[in-house]
Amino acid sequence: MTETLSGIINLIIHIDTYLVYMTSTYGLWAYAILFLIIFLETGLVVAPFFPGDSLLFAAGALASTGALNIIFIFLVLSLAAILGDSVNYWIGNLFGKNFLKADTKNPRFIRKDYLDRSEKFYEKHGGKAIIIARFIPIIRTFAPFTAGLARMDYKKFLSYNIVGGILWVGLVSLGGYLFGNIPVVRDNFFFVIIAIIIISFIPVIVEMLRKKE
Repeated sequence: MTETLSGIINLIIHIDTYLVYMTSTYGLWAYAILFLIIFLETGLVVAPFFPGDSLLFAAGALASTGALNIIFIFLVLSLAAILGDSVNYWIGNLFGKNFLKADTKNPRFIRKDYLDRSEKFYEKHGGKAIIIARFIPIIRTFAPFTAGLARMDYKKFLSYNIVGGILWVGLVSLGGYLFGNIPVVRDNFFFVIIAIIIISFIPVIVEMLRKKE
């Protein structure tokens, strides 16, 4: 478990290096790999720590060098995000209760505190939580699962899902495309990625502090 977490952290921190390697080694298959990572991060409730924001920003930054196509990134990863949330919704809808029973026996299967946090977030913001959650790590992965568990109307969920997926992928990847190749950003990419991760977690930290009050 410790080695897996260490590997994920290393992947997030050095995501630009891995992207350059993937692009030069696998060519067009790099888009398929990016698709898979975003799909898993949004589609599997047990994979909330996969790189999301940092991957999108780094992919956009790499596109600004011509190594990737920003239009392809937007289309492919928007589709991955939308399909991922849809799969996560149906997992929660069809199997959510069974997962919770399994979690009682094995607390590491699904973090109950993450699920509780997502349920409160969902109750507070309603359908809009699906859009807002796109920009919050961990909550992003659990929100569609919670919506499925709560039996939210799928047509309504899908509309929020599409809007949220397009906004998330578009804004973060475009941010990387516009600013990622600026010398000061490029030369300090490590710190930029760390800043993105910290900023992404601010809403979660604020919510935790409110909970303690």
